[in-house]
Amino acid sequence: MTAPVTPPTDPFDALDEAPATLAASSPPAAVRPPPPSPVTVPMGWLLDKAPYAIRARALLELGNVTGKAAEDAQRIAIAHRPAVRLALGQGRDGTWGGRMLTLPRSDDPEFTDVGTVPAVRRLAEYGWPTDSPPLWLARRPLFRLLAQDDDPRFLYELRTELPDPSLAQHGRLRLREAAAATLAQLGFETDPRLRGAATRLLDRMGAFLKAEAPAAGVLPESALPPSMDALLMLAHMPVFRNEHAEDMSRLTAFLMQPAPSGVVKQRVGKTTLPQPRLIMGDPLVDVGDPDGKSMPRVLAWLELFARLGILRRHQPWCVLLDRLLELRDHEGRWTRPVGTPAPDPLTWPTAPLGSPAERGEWSADATFRLALIARLSGRPLELV
Repeated sequence: MTAPVTPPTDPFDALDEAPATLAASSPPAAVRPPPPSPVTVPMGWLLDKAPYAIRARALLELGNVTGKAAEDAQRIAIAHRPAVRLALGQGRDGTWGGRMLTLPRSDDPEFTDVGTVPAVRRLAEYGWPTDSPPLWLARRPLFRLLAQDDDPRFLYELRTELPDPSLAQHGRLRLREAAAATLAQLGFETDPRLRGAATRLLDRMGAFLKAEAPAAGVLPESALPPSMDALLMLAHMPVFRNEHAEDMSRLTAFLMQPAPSGVVKQRVGKTTLPQPRLIMGDPLVDVGDPDGKSMPRVLAWLELFARLGILRRHQPWCVLLDRLLELRDHEGRWTRPVGTPAPDPLTWPTAPLGSPAERGEWSADATFRLALIARLSGRPLELV
């Protein structure tokens, strides 16, 4: 058994110490709750049984290896066969088939018709470094989307929406959010092009949060609620979040409210569109005891909230994470069934990193993801 791995310091947990001269006159300080117990991580089992991508990420993100061990872990990630197969589908222009948002079937090992955004995100989830050739080549078309150029070529597979100018503009906004989220995940937070796009998106989203409340009905065209892509972008831009603390506090409160039932709909031009990518409140409000079918979705959202630094601020999310950790076996492994997720922009890039046909690999996926969420949410890890 190795020493517990201590997670990064959470700035929201910092407590200012009162000067000694005021100690006598100050009211008694609140008793700080005891730190959470360490989360057991079966590192030996993961390194022995998990697919290469999960082995590599377990070493880098749970074991915090450095130096030559980190370089070896990167080589393991690049050797992951599904990742190589996905990378080989990229075209010379940096895109996958001239598509951006298209999702293949979750059980398709050939990644047929995959779009550039989910392909890049999945390669990042496989543990491929940002400077690897496929991710380096994809940067140019992704950055190009941030400009929202009027050239029809940059609508990619959404060009069928061109007859209605409102639909075309809506498509450019979708592509811009998706590109911003992907570039943020690749580590380009300091790039002025991404920061400019993030600022404009947050301004529009902030205007909605100030003026609207979650409710049933059709949203007006001008409304811009939080989307999956906007939240993913913010999750990978911690410095930007700190610079916009007031907006982030308002967003956090919004995400903790119960969401209205049904798919969100929005009026765009003369058309009313379903908008499943828009978030109108807590997306996990309807989750009880997760079953195998809902596990990929639950894990994806818990990880997103942990990366946003807000998981521990909402008691139902904490209870849900604790419940999932309790459902592991005595060695810290997830052994319950996990269903193949439906094609979804949030879950498809993250699961399964192995093969959906192999139950053991699904077990490794869920085991690793729970440990990662625990670490990101501030829980200490005990690697065994």
